[in-house]
Amino acid sequence: MALIEDIRACRLCADRFAATATGHVPRPVVWFRPGAPILVAGQAPGARVHAAGRPFSDPSGDRLRDWMGIGEDVFYDRDQIAVLPMAFCFPGYDAKGSDLPPPKICAETWHETVMESLGDIPLTILVGGYAHRWHLGVRASRGGVTATVMRWRDHAPRIFVLPHPSWRNTGWLKRNPWFDAEVIPVLRARVNEVLA
Repeated sequence: MALIEDIRACRLCADRFAATATGHVPRPVVWFRPGAPILVAGQAPGARVHAAGRPFSDPSGDRLRDWMGIGEDVFYDRDQIAVLPMAFCFPGYDAKGSDLPPPKICAETWHETVMESLGDIPLTILVGGYAHRWHLGVRASRGGVTATVMRWRDHAPRIFVLPHPSWRNTGWLKRNPWFDAEVIPVLRARVNEVLA
């Protein structure tokens, strides 16, 4: 597919990445195929995903797949799952070792075109605040990720809003046990229904 090859060849952020603390080169991680019934819309690849060239090939991915109730065999089947981050490349770290945000130019350049190519998607899973704000727009709550995820029923069953599955959010999950109790069983059932 020409669009996929165009994204893989993208070097819009080469100078930006060279100037980060990681000084890395672009490596777009592209993982979608039109017709997949589930879209996972995330933030941006981390360093491990950048090295592996596969989305969510890290502990965050393990947690996300557990939330969805599927294994790697299903998750990495592009006929089943499409992954569309807000930036296809690892944004790098700042001087303090913190993750840099997804460069806006990536979504501005590619997101609408990819969404059009994917067609009608029965289930979209929004992972993290960047994806919430892009896909929900004004429907994303002003109270941030917690407020948006608390209103998950407003968007289900076609859209599920999740926090990022990063280890950094382990504290959030402990403070919000309703997420595991209420959201995860419904999400798993919906994933199973869509993939049946």
